[in-house]
Amino acid sequence: MLVAAEAGGPLRALLLFLLYPFVKLLSLVSEELGLKIMVFVCFVGIKKDRFRAGRAVLPKFFLEDVGYECFQVVMGFGKKVGVSNLPRVMVESFLRDYLEVDDVVGRELKVVGGYYVGLMEEKKATRVVLKEISGEEKVGPHVLGLTSYNMSLDQQLLSCCKVICLVSETDKRNWQVLPREKYPKPLIFHDGRLSFRPTPLDTLVMIMWVPLGFVLFISRVFVTLALSYELSYIMLSLLGMRATKTETNSSVTPIGNKERTKGMLYVCNHRTLLDPVYVSLALKKPVTAATYSVSRLSELISPIKTFRLTRNKEEDAKKMEKQLSQGGVVICPEGTTCREPYLLRFSPLFAETTDHIVPVAIDLQVSMFYGTTACGFKFLDPIFFLMNPTTFLHAKILEKLPENFTCGVGGKSKFEIANYVQTEIGKAFGYQCTNLTRKEKYMFLAGNEGKIQFARTAS
Repeated sequence: MLVAAEAGGPLRALLLFLLYPFVKLLSLVSEELGLKIMVFVCFVGIKKDRFRAGRAVLPKFFLEDVGYECFQVVMGFGKKVGVSNLPRVMVESFLRDYLEVDDVVGRELKVVGGYYVGLMEEKKATRVVLKEISGEEKVGPHVLGLTSYNMSLDQQLLSCCKVICLVSETDKRNWQVLPREKYPKPLIFHDGRLSFRPTPLDTLVMIMWVPLGFVLFISRVFVTLALSYELSYIMLSLLGMRATKTETNSSVTPIGNKERTKGMLYVCNHRTLLDPVYVSLALKKPVTAATYSVSRLSELISPIKTFRLTRNKEEDAKKMEKQLSQGGVVICPEGTTCREPYLLRFSPLFAETTDHIVPVAIDLQVSMFYGTTACGFKFLDPIFFLMNPTTFLHAKILEKLPENFTCGVGGKSKFEIANYVQTEIGKAFGYQCTNLTRKEKYMFLAGNEGKIQFARTAS
């Protein structure tokens, strides 16, 4: 379902859902036939070079399903080989990148003209698999095979193992979930719209929710555009968008006499497209949002004023100074969103524009859809986010930077200030600071640098 929804779109996901009862019945007769039907529905017509669900979407859900006890057993071995009946493109990235598996043996998909045709290659003979694993047609005596009772793997392959561990469903239910801190590689980036594991029941709930969710999207947009900040805050809470804030006394200190014409610069981490709107609601006053890769639709329905950055330092600095002379400005120096408890590197541009800087830490939880994407259509971001049944955001307005820790009065470098603000925001919610950038995120998830090619399109 994740492949159908994220790589193929909503209509393909709906088709798979409608076919699923039929597929389950066929699987009682032939599990292989049921698998082939699902693979066909998910992959037919998908361009091979653009398929990134195996790298950008699936690892998160696979990791959340790893049992800690089994993980400890697997990681205790030197050479690890993953064997799966699923298409290799679905499991290879997860096994290699996150479980440090050396070799992956899975089903290959047939490709015609650069597109998947939805058909899998036939299973390889046992001797061929063994040769791929070890370079020989026979495996040494110190081999352990770990599988489940309901896993229809080649019996000849298992017969080559010195020890075979069979895992039951009861065993799995008793396992602990692998803690995030035990991941061999941190899960920092992932993509996709669905925030939940799409079991048949949960998928049915989502399909039934979508029409109501769209009505909710329209209602929430109307509330933010038509009502005052106080009423918007109350009505949005009644419509399922709960938000809380905490702030220090010094974070709302009035601007000094020397900079009377300038506004405050609110620097926050980037969790969703609506971060500046939440900051404005928390402050109960209008602010202007500095944006980069947002769609025209997002700008049209925004209840606060926005202006676009170009990533030209001189031009952006002039824009920032102009907007600050008119009022408060919100900027997200990460340059892109990060869903996990990590902070990307902060661009230091903001540090040179004013000495009146207030860090704002944001933590966000969604119930059904993510409102961001690296590979999908950007204009759908606000729609998906506002279609969530419920959201919860906590904003912490931190202390305003002291004058002795600024570029102007304090004489600090812009890099020192950017790193300091990143660290303070990270401490607020226990987020880990990284040196990763927007470019690295897009290269990992989408295979491009995330650059805007046209004035009104987002990358």
